[in-house]
Amino acid sequence: MTFNRELSESADVRGQDRAGSVMLQVQDEPHQSIYEQADVLLAKFEATPLAQLLSQARALREEGHGRVVSYSRKVFIPLTRLCRDTCAYCTFATVPSKLKSAFLSPEEVLSIAKSGVDAGCHEALFTLGDKPELRYEAARVALAELGYSSTVEYLTAMCSLVMKETGLLPHVNAGVMTEAEMAQLRAVSVSQGIMLESVSDRLCEKGGPHYGSPDKVPEVRLAMIASAGRLGIPFTSGILIGIGETRRERVASLLALHRLHWQYGHLQEIIIQNFRSKPDTRMASNEEPGMDELLWTAAVARIIFGAKMNIQVPPNLSYDRFSMLLQAGINDWGGVSPVTPDHVNPEAPWPDLNRLETATAGAGLNLVARLAIYPDFAQNADKWLSSEPALRTQVLRFSDASGFVRDDDWAPGLSGISIPKMQGGRSTSSVERLIARSLSGVRLSEREIADLFEARGGDVEAISVAADDLRQKVCGDVVRYVVNRNINYTNVCTFKCGFCAFSKGKLSEQFRGTPYDLSLEEVARRAREAWDRGASEVCMQGGINPHYTGATYLSLLKAVKDAVPEMHVHAFSPLEVSQGAATLGLSIRAFLEQLRDAGLGSLPGTAAEILDDEVRAQICPDKLSERQWLEIVGTAHEVGLRTTSTIMFGHLERPIHWARHLLAIRDLQERTGGFTEFVPLPFVHMEAPLYSRGMTRRGPTWREVQLMHSIARLVLHPLIPNIQASWVKLGTEGVTRLLRAGVNDLGGTLMNESISRAAGTQHGQELGPQAMEALIASLGRIPQQRTTLYTPISQERREASFRAATLADVVQTPFRAKRKAPRNETQAV
Repeated sequence: MTFNRELSESADVRGQDRAGSVMLQVQDEPHQSIYEQADVLLAKFEATPLAQLLSQARALREEGHGRVVSYSRKVFIPLTRLCRDTCAYCTFATVPSKLKSAFLSPEEVLSIAKSGVDAGCHEALFTLGDKPELRYEAARVALAELGYSSTVEYLTAMCSLVMKETGLLPHVNAGVMTEAEMAQLRAVSVSQGIMLESVSDRLCEKGGPHYGSPDKVPEVRLAMIASAGRLGIPFTSGILIGIGETRRERVASLLALHRLHWQYGHLQEIIIQNFRSKPDTRMASNEEPGMDELLWTAAVARIIFGAKMNIQVPPNLSYDRFSMLLQAGINDWGGVSPVTPDHVNPEAPWPDLNRLETATAGAGLNLVARLAIYPDFAQNADKWLSSEPALRTQVLRFSDASGFVRDDDWAPGLSGISIPKMQGGRSTSSVERLIARSLSGVRLSEREIADLFEARGGDVEAISVAADDLRQKVCGDVVRYVVNRNINYTNVCTFKCGFCAFSKGKLSEQFRGTPYDLSLEEVARRAREAWDRGASEVCMQGGINPHYTGATYLSLLKAVKDAVPEMHVHAFSPLEVSQGAATLGLSIRAFLEQLRDAGLGSLPGTAAEILDDEVRAQICPDKLSERQWLEIVGTAHEVGLRTTSTIMFGHLERPIHWARHLLAIRDLQERTGGFTEFVPLPFVHMEAPLYSRGMTRRGPTWREVQLMHSIARLVLHPLIPNIQASWVKLGTEGVTRLLRAGVNDLGGTLMNESISRAAGTQHGQELGPQAMEALIASLGRIPQQRTTLYTPISQERREASFRAATLADVVQTPFRAKRKAPRNETQAV
């Protein structure tokens, strides 16, 4: 999804990426040729000590990528090793007589791809020679036997096959292609690439490394890279150093790429690849570039392209010294395969992923898996991905909220999946500063909060430890809960919220159950039974039934208060309040005052989802706007009705949206003081309509869940002291973990929870007081029953809750579709 308010942070805004100061000076001279610009830059680079260049490059990396260094877990599929070019350093390309067959068969392609799936890969890297059918009869014959007229046509079919059968996301390195061929492949791949290698025509002359290679002509390659920009293809390119080029030509090559990226914004990564000599090639005896030369070039690339660009150096080509590459400001290791070799450089095995992680951590950085399409591009799918639904769906299914690969298989609502342990490591000074500011009660900015949500490794632990220390300071060791019952009086709803599996169309029984509309007698019966079982609260919410009016809500309230006058009624979401007021022709304030005077005790702060209208337009377009929700809740506070506050996260929003939501809650609390608690509600994906249509992620990762609760504790301090965890979405193991991460409240025992159950959660419908208190005591904490408004519960209520009888079967009164007016409407007015 594309969110316009974030364009300033996306790959689509090239000009806002700050490059090094030397680069900014060159941008003022657009009339200069690339080589004239290269001369100016080179003089400055060579006048700067290497250590200083490396330092500047690292500072830019941290500015653009924080402490994250990414890599793609891939499987390498060499579709054909035939090529019409004859590069002097290449051992990948060969001749037909040395191959069993000219092309891998579909069966062989799938076998390789499936081995990648088994090894946890997400990318299928298709690498092949340039148009071998233009040189070899064997290639033409093989393609004809396979049923294809060209290599690109066959490649397109194989990308589609791998995507369909394995779910791996194809990335294509197919050499020089026409714009039409690239457009064809765009529908079946998430990214494409071609190495520019060099802009030096000199290298194509007789005796040069590119002599006899028509596809290595710089003008041809630059034209293809420009075509990728026009087509909106996330693209990989870079330079090859040590093949006879000069530093001047290297800088000019980087500038040529920079100009194209400045125009189109489509280069998702720049690779600095070092030449390695190989036996049986024309360049077997050529000297390889030294480590300092490689570091110099990588640092220069970072400075030219600025903070946000992804700069990669392949780790396997530096052998055991690869960790030194991090000194040059790179932020990506490229594709690393746990199952297939680097077929282009078979003499250089990929580093073991454990070694890669250790080396990255040793530099104080966090290794994070990415997809073949980088996060900024994946999260701007409307521009950078084909409209092919399967591609977009798979990118979402693999992604976390930041656009990187999900780092666990856990999902809210699912049982039997262990919660992963968080990575350890050192925390960063920038996160420590933000923690300190929040502990002092300072209102952090959107960007600062979003940065906290991007935390990885040791920063996650630092945030959670700080949040729990703050919890202990503010709340002590008491963990509270309320004995309550959910009464969802109707599941009939006219709204089309894409995350909701609870509501049913008003006349339809086709979606996960029968539409119902409880009778007032059943509502009263459930309230009496809840009281007998020790409840002090009933929580009442339902769908937006088209036959309801404000009088209906008053009737429901009256039914409970008549049955059990002492019962606290926590009821009616802001959306229901809006409907009720509109149907009676009342202002929001007047209707809330009627509800208050009729005995309403408080309101649930649901229907908030994400308080950002760009997200709401995607997940609940017909629901309240951000402003309307805040106005209704604020008005409730003003008339003396307290509310909870919530966030529903893990669908298609991003960390910046979480930050905006938290600040909206904080700012309203600062004005009214009406929120009792903050309740993060992880998106349960299993039965959600948007998920079934392939339009959302599969809920938050555990890291995101832990951060949401911990950061909420920090950001909302000192205004909201109670942070609650939802056991029905997270399970008992989940809430136990969160009680060590800033949470002090476990919400309600929830007799008859049905909304999360409809979404697919497997964590039950009730967690009774015995189980609740045993869980709390297992951590050495002090359990305490509370009222809805956080006052102590009476001894009588507590004793009743511990001797609760088994719940009677509920009666789901069928919905009477032809009814024109709500029941008992007149007596409620």
